[in-house]
Amino acid sequence: MVIALVVTPDGLPLAYEVMAGNTSDKTTLRDFLARIEAQYGKARRTWVMDRGIPTEEILAEMRASEPPVQYLVGTPRGRLGQLEQGFLTKPWTDVRDTVQVKLVEQDDELYVLARSGARRDKEQAMRRRRLKKLIKRLHELRQQKLTRDQLLIKLGAARKEAGPAAWRIIDIQLPDKDQAVTPETFCFKLNWPKLREARRREGSYLLRSNVAGGDPAQLWAFYLQLVEVEQAFKELKGDLAIRPIHHQTDERIEAHIFVAFLAYCLQVTLKRRLRSLAPGLTPRSVLDKMAAIQMVDVQLPTTDGRTVILSRYTEPELDQAILLQRLKISLPAQPPPRVIAADVP
Repeated sequence: MVIALVVTPDGLPLAYEVMAGNTSDKTTLRDFLARIEAQYGKARRTWVMDRGIPTEEILAEMRASEPPVQYLVGTPRGRLGQLEQGFLTKPWTDVRDTVQVKLVEQDDELYVLARSGARRDKEQAMRRRRLKKLIKRLHELRQQKLTRDQLLIKLGAARKEAGPAAWRIIDIQLPDKDQAVTPETFCFKLNWPKLREARRREGSYLLRSNVAGGDPAQLWAFYLQLVEVEQAFKELKGDLAIRPIHHQTDERIEAHIFVAFLAYCLQVTLKRRLRSLAPGLTPRSVLDKMAAIQMVDVQLPTTDGRTVILSRYTEPELDQAILLQRLKISLPAQPPPRVIAADVP
């Protein structure tokens, strides 16, 4: 399925639309544009999309429409090589503690280069781990007695496991068709220029937009909404322990998406509440802290065979009590006891 979420510039959800996922995103996007415009009218909307969803043809149509349909699209970092010279002379702008951005205008479009220190550290660790594992595997293959066809099959498996980020940094020399596979005919080495280029671009995001005079901080905030929406739909697998497996009917699929939409509404509401009452805290940190407050049933048997059940929530710890006070949340009174009659034979 393909989902479009309609939100305000501040991220408050208004509605969502669902279309069948048995067609490619590129095919579905044009239908989405028409459906949203027909249902909600023409307006100055900004479409935030992952890379690979819009084609160049669709983006051209969005720019040529009246009024122009604004977009913000993730762009493959491979395109950074075409824009690198333009970015070199531009200053960095801080939009977060660990995120900086710079802008370049080209062909009626705005390209946003964002650099995240946290993302860079994560990508470096992932690349280092996969590269180390790939080199170890290649050393093992050099010592094995394989035919050329067997080697190609094992190299294909190694490439799939390592991923393109690590594989493209290794230069491999294969034996000719009439040569045996030996340590002399099968060689590999690091491609240092590609490794240095990959390290230079680690932690970078390249965004593309037709929003004229866009504020870099606002554009980055718009793109982060896409990440937050995707995360909210994943929360069903964790917090709610619901997995989208074996949905056989449209009604079950729609119900699943509706619950996910409600989860996102609650997340955005909590986030905005935290912004004014407890800045610095995230919805995830609050949920993790409040998860320690649990409801338990204390069962007390009586002499006449009945059972008294006391439903009680655990008393908040000091840090939880402070957080509840900051959020202006008062816990309800403890529920009254219940009595269960004894079983009569």
